[in-house]
Amino acid sequence: MPYDDRVRLGVQLQPQHAPYPAIRDAVLRLEDLGADLVFNWDHFFPLHGDRDGLHFEAWTMLGAWAEQTERIEFGTLVNCNSYRNADLQADMARTIDHISAKGGQAGRFVFGTGAGWFERDYDEYGYEFGTRGSRLNALGAALPRIEARWAKLNPAPTRRIPVLIGGKGEQKTLRLVAKHADIWHSFVAPDELAHKLEVLRRWCDEVGRDVSEITVSNELDRHGVDLDHADALYDAGVRLFTIGVDGPDYDLAPVRRWLAWRDERNG
Repeated sequence: MPYDDRVRLGVQLQPQHAPYPAIRDAVLRLEDLGADLVFNWDHFFPLHGDRDGLHFEAWTMLGAWAEQTERIEFGTLVNCNSYRNADLQADMARTIDHISAKGGQAGRFVFGTGAGWFERDYDEYGYEFGTRGSRLNALGAALPRIEARWAKLNPAPTRRIPVLIGGKGEQKTLRLVAKHADIWHSFVAPDELAHKLEVLRRWCDEVGRDVSEITVSNELDRHGVDLDHADALYDAGVRLFTIGVDGPDYDLAPVRRWLAWRDERNG
């Protein structure tokens, strides 16, 4: 079975250009509205607007979200593998998983990860940028270590932590998705998805896995409600849809409209 076969809506609260109380408030508003997941991103500087504007670190924030929320799942879209030792990532994820477990229920953390790409982060924080290939190779080496560390930790995670991998590269990324992911996230257009899913199916066959076990995730239009685009993604197999919301005001009106569409799709 896939991670979840219902239509679900995730919202990426971009942790830039806003004081933290605005982010805290937006997370609570999203949970109250009924969003399924809330994400941040793993960068050290804003990606647009004032490049030296307000910005906060991702994983520290996730610990706060784990404590302040009760129902919503959450994670980073996506973690940059380069910034932290693989075993440390596993331990951080397990700890946040436990913090988020409330009322006898399992934790709600989703481990979204990728190879990294934002060169300024690397340069200013002293990480080796390398090449796209070397960063993907590092991600490929880290994922088995993360899984092995989860199996050793005491206490263990409260559940099998879902792994989301972002990207669309056919030779490396989709192979990693086939081997390790519960969710595949990309920006692939509806008319490209059939081909990408066929590549993913071939990689799944090679590693002895059924491609139907992997939930397909994609980005909705951030600048309006394009129902035809969303319907085309759904018809192509997407079940987790994400939208981005920028600070400082975090206007959630588009979220309400997409939640109505989600509920209609789920009957």
